[in-house]
Amino acid sequence: MNEPLIRLGAFACVFALMALWEIAAPRRKRTQSRALRWTNNLGVAALNTLLIRLVFPTAAVGVALLAAERGWGLFNAIESPQWLAIGVSVLVLDLAIYGQHVLFHAVPALWRLHRMHHADLDIDVTTGVRFHPIEILISMLIKCAVVAALGAPALAMLIFEVLLNATSMFNHGNVRMPGWLDRSVRLVVVTPDMHRVHHSILMRETNSNYGFNLSVWDRVFGTYRAQPSAGHEGMTIGIELFREAKELRLDKLLLQPWRTR
Repeated sequence: MNEPLIRLGAFACVFALMALWEIAAPRRKRTQSRALRWTNNLGVAALNTLLIRLVFPTAAVGVALLAAERGWGLFNAIESPQWLAIGVSVLVLDLAIYGQHVLFHAVPALWRLHRMHHADLDIDVTTGVRFHPIEILISMLIKCAVVAALGAPALAMLIFEVLLNATSMFNHGNVRMPGWLDRSVRLVVVTPDMHRVHHSILMRETNSNYGFNLSVWDRVFGTYRAQPSAGHEGMTIGIELFREAKELRLDKLLLQPWRTR
């Protein structure tokens, strides 16, 4: 299975679709230069991709193949239909990413890494790939541990990685959806209007709507918030720190966890 090519192809298709949607039907007016933000946000994404390939050459799919070969994990120890193993694995991985997201908000040292994602002064498709490289490495370690414990099939891991990347770009999109469609879709999947609340400067809103893919986890664990108090056009995106345009530069982003202002 050509995992890198499949992921790259899915990324390119979803990114192009969301970028066109943002041009055709934007939800909010931009406050910052798109050229500045996109260049640096995509620079972070490119750096993360290179780093993951250097540190984890076969990514989590390789861990799934190794687990199958050595009999590690639940689904390699019991007899179960392939469709069930794939479905449960994708579901559990999605829950694990929700839990990881809550943890990165709750633990101060982890928040210093994750706040780089929140410090974007606008929110659009590129925000969905803007994460600090150390956070990406920690996230990969967590995913590998879950895959090994579950004995998740390699196909499940590939499906999950493609879904996670696609839904992250989708729910960070600066796109307008009809109200009735948003209300229907968010019953299952996190929508842009639902996740945008999470990028509010108000901490009570930042600490809500942690889901990336399925919306059920926020409802089950009581972290769901339907709308921002100031409305989607009136809300302020970002955090209290790092609100100057120069903070959008790649060098500033990478050093941000060790800076206080």
